[in-house]
Amino acid sequence: MSPTRRCLRSWVVSSFLMTAVLEVQRRGRTEFCCPVPSFLKVARQVGTKDEDGLPFAVPFWALGSPPAGPHGGPRRLRTLKGSNGIVLDKPGKHSSESPTSFRIIVLIRTGSKILERIIVSHLLLAAQSKGMLNPNKCCSLPGLSTYDVVLTLFNNMKTLLRPCLKVSSLFLHIKAGFDNVANSTLARVLREGGISRYLVSWVWSFLGERSFTQVFQGAPGTPAHLNVGAPQVSPISPLLFLLYVSPLHFKVPRGLIISYIDDFALTAAFPSYRGNIRRLQRLFEKPEAKALRIGVSFLVAKTELIHWRTPSQRNSSWCLSRNQIKGELFRPRDSLRWLGYWFTPALDSSTHLSHRLALAPRAFALITCLGPPGAGLAPYLCHRLAMSLVAPILLYGADVFTPSAGAMAPLNTFWHKVQKWTTNCFSATPNVILAVESCLSPVTLLISQRQSLAALHVVCSPPEINPATAWLHVSFPSLSPH
Repeated sequence: MSPTRRCLRSWVVSSFLMTAVLEVQRRGRTEFCCPVPSFLKVARQVGTKDEDGLPFAVPFWALGSPPAGPHGGPRRLRTLKGSNGIVLDKPGKHSSESPTSFRIIVLIRTGSKILERIIVSHLLLAAQSKGMLNPNKCCSLPGLSTYDVVLTLFNNMKTLLRPCLKVSSLFLHIKAGFDNVANSTLARVLREGGISRYLVSWVWSFLGERSFTQVFQGAPGTPAHLNVGAPQVSPISPLLFLLYVSPLHFKVPRGLIISYIDDFALTAAFPSYRGNIRRLQRLFEKPEAKALRIGVSFLVAKTELIHWRTPSQRNSSWCLSRNQIKGELFRPRDSLRWLGYWFTPALDSSTHLSHRLALAPRAFALITCLGPPGAGLAPYLCHRLAMSLVAPILLYGADVFTPSAGAMAPLNTFWHKVQKWTTNCFSATPNVILAVESCLSPVTLLISQRQSLAALHVVCSPPEINPATAWLHVSFPSLSPH
């Protein structure tokens, strides 16, 4: 076994985590002290197995004072070699007789998440220094979100519309992207990109040394080796998938290809819509061939086509020619949903806001059961639910789409209901005082705040990382060191 694989053994992970835990607990004046009879009584109540049924081998210092020394001495490491869980006391719990006074931490699972976070930072820096990250790939990168992807798409589309060109976009989706990540192919991509041998070996061990067991009635219960796919619950999987599909990106003349995780948008411009369709068909063949070489494919059922136009072209002749991809015909859509945003050919904001207005009352109906009139939650808790649950659903996409005067009326009506529920006011309460009583700003101010924060996010991001920032004029001050 290689040194890289040996360092992934469970006892090393446990030692790494427990050293950090002990130092933090020592600084916080929290000791791993518990009388032996009390602890054994608690252990009988809470059990000594985790949710997967694995028995815990509790270290000896959980029953008394931790060993002396900066690292606990060799006795701690020898004990951690045979332990896969640790019992920690909860802060503020003075009784050791209750099972609620302790928490059980799975060392292997928690330690692996910490190590994966560390590897993510190292692998991200290495990939950026080697130029493996295309600026139009906006997944698993710090400081980037769906807003940056949509804003980049809109900037490119509006720029191409100015010379009186016809612009069309083809939206693609990779079929079962994370499940088709081949370990050998990813290792080859990393080696060709110049990633260090240590990181390549770590990724190979992380994806290759896995197994699964089928659980159903009559199953044999024997584990089987798993050498394909990346676990979606891991913090490193989005970055690995981003590097895995990096060959699918290429430079498009008079166009753009941009992606977010497994969703791709291919944009092309031509003097006519029929010419755009022929261009998109030829451009699609290139990423499709590259996708087959790495073992992935695009899902035909989620492929959508849209022809963009300006408001002045609303009455112009419309191209209804269909696009043919993989033998399937696609008509241009009047509206489509991508990354949670609803697009129309003329970029009308009413379509997106109407869908958000349909989703927000559903969430509001669920939380109103927690605080009925005259009872239930306190007003400050209702305020917290309104700002953390209802407002994000209602105002998602408001940083891109500015609502018109006609679209603001239903938004204000719904938000007044939320304000009245927060303060438990009567339905006849004047709307003027609702914002003050509930401490909930009007919708217009919330939208203005989101747009201001989004603008600050764009201008303060490095143009090498954020594709939306790269569209700013060269004379605009930036954080780029070049």
